[in-house]
This record gives sequence, C-alpha cells and structure tokens, in this order.
Amino acid sequence: MSVSLYYSAYRTTPLTETESASVARIVAVRMASFPYEDEESLYVYDQGDQDADEPRQIVAGSTKMPFDPTRLMPVIAHLLDSVSELRRAIPDAEWRVHMDDLDVPWDEAEGYTLPGIRT
Repeated sequence: MSVSLYYSAYRTTPLTETESASVARIVAVRMASFPYEDEESLYVYDQGDQDADEPRQIVAGSTKMPFDPTRLMPVIAHLLDSVSELRRAIPDAEWRVHMDDLDVPWDEAEGYTLPGIRT
C-alpha cells in the first residue's frame, strides 16, 4: 500500500504572471535539489481551464512516498519545505496539505511540518 502527499491551493482569482513564474521557479529549484533521483519528487499538475465564477484550484500536486524507510523522512521533509515555499509565494490562497487522510498543519514560523520530522 502506498502513501502520498497531496497539496493544493484555492482562491477565486487565477495566478498572476509573477505568481506563475514564482511557482515554476520554486518547482524547478526544489526538484533539482530533491535527495533521490529514483523516487518521486515535487509534482505540480497542469491546472488548465476552470470556471471563472467559482474558487479555483490554482496549484495542486501529489507525490508518492518511498517504500524504503531510510528515505521516507528526508523525502517528507524536503516535500513539506517545498510546499511551504509555494505557500509563502501565494499567501492569499486557501491551502490544503495532507498525507492521505492526515492533514499536515501549517505553522507560520516553520511552515508545514510533522512531529519528529526534524532531528
């Protein structure tokens, strides 16, 4: 059974050009610094066209967690740092980050984190 981290942001207005560029830059930098070439890293979906009158999903993605327990914590830490950076680039959106059914809380100082993830 696999576990995945899901991340999404919603608001009524689409991303601006500047925000889109920030998201693309963050994704590129965080993917390049991902600790394992043979594991899934940060993956943001193409959002395509959406109904203009409803809150829209402006950023969304998911990443499957590794099966190797020695890789799990470094991958989770890297991904949560990546999503924290995305949230800080688009602070006025409503964000949801969760591992399957477990919501990952937001902390203004630390970003997204889970107990025991940082040693």
